[in-house]
Amino acid sequence: MCSTFCSSIPRHLNLTSMMIMKPRAQAITEPPSRVGFLGIGIMGSPMAHNLLKAGIDVTIWNRTKSKCDPLISLGAKYKPSPEEVAASCDVTFAMLADPQSALDVACGKHGAVNGMDSGKGYVDVSTVDGDTSKLISGHIKSTGALFLEAPVSGSKKPAEDGQLIFLTAGDKHLYDTVASLLDIMGKSKFYLGNVGNGAAMKLVVNMIMGSMMASFSEGLLLGEKVGLDPDVLVQVVSQGAISAPMYSIKGPSMIQSLYPTAFPLKHQQKDLRLALGLAESVSQPTPIAAAANELYKVAKSHGLSDQDFSAVIEALKSKFQHSETK
Repeated sequence: MCSTFCSSIPRHLNLTSMMIMKPRAQAITEPPSRVGFLGIGIMGSPMAHNLLKAGIDVTIWNRTKSKCDPLISLGAKYKPSPEEVAASCDVTFAMLADPQSALDVACGKHGAVNGMDSGKGYVDVSTVDGDTSKLISGHIKSTGALFLEAPVSGSKKPAEDGQLIFLTAGDKHLYDTVASLLDIMGKSKFYLGNVGNGAAMKLVVNMIMGSMMASFSEGLLLGEKVGLDPDVLVQVVSQGAISAPMYSIKGPSMIQSLYPTAFPLKHQQKDLRLALGLAESVSQPTPIAAAANELYKVAKSHGLSDQDFSAVIEALKSKFQHSETK
């Protein structure tokens, strides 16, 4: 859905010509003393909270202002638009739900780009496709500011605990400048070179994760069908070669058909869709991810979009139930 900040930004925009005409980006020479954060949702809120706890001067914005209130009570400043946040800060972070939202907030009417100029930096930690990241980068850099894409690997609990993994690409100087801030919010960070590489890495990681969860769901249900204790199955899986924290953390709740949201199912399906588009662009077959994507789409059709992505197991339950009634 297009926000109030949306403007008509042509997808065919010639970034090459725009970047030739842009003013020379000026390096940020000191650690940022004023930090902006756009998008105070399931991930953005704990990330901004950790910056506040570390004593950082943080200015925030969110479409729904009420979501900002808890952070404002902890000392965060508030501005009514992304433009005003960017204008008042040295570096602005953005954590938005999808590519269109990221583009609207960065480049639309009253978007952050209108508050950027040389000496500032914009760090987009949203999960978007490479083309969107490059488009945002082009607009930001046309003002003389620096740009870094930095999507994160990790969900709500790692965000709360400051244990995210940052997958960054873009201006290396901006990466060095915000490294201490990334360390507050995460446990590790990777610099991957040119803009687009961070987005690609995140999509590949989430493609693998989504496929793993779909396969794990199949295993739980198959084990139950043949009479195995699902709790024991989770223990066996968690102690073997295929052990992954995701299985031991989410398995017990899945057995009880409980899906407390750490990473919304709709976002997992969005990432699978973007990953499949990335694969198609380089003619790489991804049949397993494609099959997993269809299961997440079924789960969405059952009203599970805002549940945790582990609720994909419900799509398999509905298929079993349908087959049994034939």
